[in-house]
Amino acid sequence: MVKSRIPETDNGIQGEFNVEIYDQMMSRLRDKGFMETDEIIKSGINKGFVLEIGPGPGYLGLEWLSKTQGTKLQGIEISRDMINMARRNSKEYELENRVEYVDCDAQDMPFDENMFDGVFSNGSLHEWSQPIKIFNEIHRVLKPGGRYFISDMKRDMNFLGKWFLKLNTKPKEMRAGLISSINAGYTVTEIVNILEKSNLKDFSINEVFIGFEITGKKE
Repeated sequence: MVKSRIPETDNGIQGEFNVEIYDQMMSRLRDKGFMETDEIIKSGINKGFVLEIGPGPGYLGLEWLSKTQGTKLQGIEISRDMINMARRNSKEYELENRVEYVDCDAQDMPFDENMFDGVFSNGSLHEWSQPIKIFNEIHRVLKPGGRYFISDMKRDMNFLGKWFLKLNTKPKEMRAGLISSINAGYTVTEIVNILEKSNLKDFSINEVFIGFEITGKKE
């Protein structure tokens, strides 16, 4: 039996110390090749002006920019400290001219309709207090034919999945946050029920080892 979901904070990771150790963890995962950059590109998000929701320290989006040509990225993040870290990292990548980070809540995006060629997000869905609102915002800001890719951990992953994540979660200070994130995760059944109530109708879900990937396009 799957345990009931325990919602996590919807304020992101705050505080310079917390952001610093989270950055250490994410840079380590990047160096091990655990970014989902290739999956995002394979989903058809490979050109134009793209939105990333919850970029954190920015590595996923910066890797995406590095592997695509003539693209630009807009990141929205609820943590001001995390935005400062992402901007610092964009300078290290020498990509600061192709990316902009904005402090805002994804439930109310400050963008026009039909603005982006694609939207992607990894690891933030379990923190969305109103996921239907954010799915509807994704639909609103996407151009017709624009694609989206949203991935996250699932709460009902097996023991091996949890062991793998714990093994790769360093510094050790991040492990308590890992457990709370898993407990806040959705099952595939739960997320299908949520998506069916949103404006994102053309979607598919691929269940993977530790989570799931939601892909689709705006008709």
